[in-house]
Amino acid sequence: MKYTLTLGAALFANWLLWSGHFDNPFLIGMGIASCGVSLWLSQRMKIVDEEGAPAQLGFRPFTQYAPWLIKEIVVSNIQVAKIILSAKMPLKRNIVMVTASQKSPLGRVIMANSITLTPGTVSMDLIGNKIKVHALSLEEAEEDMSGDMDRRITRLEQQGSRRPAQSRDRSSAKP
Repeated sequence: MKYTLTLGAALFANWLLWSGHFDNPFLIGMGIASCGVSLWLSQRMKIVDEEGAPAQLGFRPFTQYAPWLIKEIVVSNIQVAKIILSAKMPLKRNIVMVTASQKSPLGRVIMANSITLTPGTVSMDLIGNKIKVHALSLEEAEEDMSGDMDRRITRLEQQGSRRPAQSRDRSSAKP
């Protein structure tokens, strides 16, 4: 039930953000209806789970990780634009293997998707804890391999898994 509510809230928040209709009751009602139909279809397809609606992560992805990722996307956009607009076009295409230290499949998928979101890099395959990445230039591949993104996602994953364990420990400690 928690995943259903989380996904429903995320769908409606996304609809509200993209539509920009905050004052028309009919349009808001249609948005709620469309989110409800999407949620119902997702439930029937049995895809509402911890990967589809990661409620265990809370708001941390939006408050801690997303601002950093947006900054990295902007920086990568500028780097790719410099490469493309350069007269010599200094492309050094390569394929590198990046190790993901995340414990859960969700953490590794977040890592692979974050690599793909940054311009100039594409995650091609995810094999165990290795991500095969195609990069436009060696510098971008080195940044992916540097581990800053990996550390941030691992920290996000650990904070998400630590929260339920702490509440269980406290409840079991009381007589």
